Amino acid sequence: MSKALLICNGENSPALLKRLVKEADFVLAADAGADAALKAGVIPNAVIGDLDSASPRARRTLKNVPFIHIVRQDNTDFDKALHWLAERKFTACAVAGAAGKRMDFTVGNLLAAFTYAKCMDIIFYGDGWTIRPLVRGLKFAARTGTRMSLLPVSACRGITLKGMKYPLQNAAWKAGQTTGTSNEVCAKRCAISFSSGKMLMYLED
Repeated sequence: MSKALLICNGENSPALLKRLVKEADFVLAADAGADAALKAGVIPNAVIGDLDSASPRARRTLKNVPFIHIVRQDNTDFDKALHWLAERKFTACAVAGAAGKRMDFTVGNLLAAFTYAKCMDIIFYGDGWTIRPLVRGLKFAARTGTRMSLLPVSACRGITLKGMKYPLQNAAWKAGQTTGTSNEVCAKRCAISFSSGKMLMYLED
């Protein structure tokens, strides 16, 4: 498995970035994410985007790092970055700084990730939480008592939850339904399965 770390220009924790770097095979910054990386003392392997927001300081400091200029303007730098990683067959991507600052970008980033979730295991990281776009079932481990929410962004069928305080068996949810909000881990191993649909999984640390 080849794992990338994608650094965006939203809210970033330097301590979190430093931890995620240790787990990554390749670090990619999305445009002004280069400045967020430098603030945390992280040198990315490449910077990508339309390159309209990376600071002159970042360009000077990273003069030996490739800046990949994608001209098209009909998608975001986040989308450009995930497309580039998918083309290079990365199978996992940790995303930092894709939330916060602008709510439209936050929501847009979460939705755009579904385009690539079939070929990459994508996890958004924030201070004390992770969010995964799910297009298939997932088995995971978490500390007992951890809060977990499932938010369907399309109609979902055959939903089964195991290892949770509120389990489910073959349930169906409509897009936007809030039934899956504020569940709780109650076993060492948990499992989510569903036969069709897309949902976001929010998990607190």
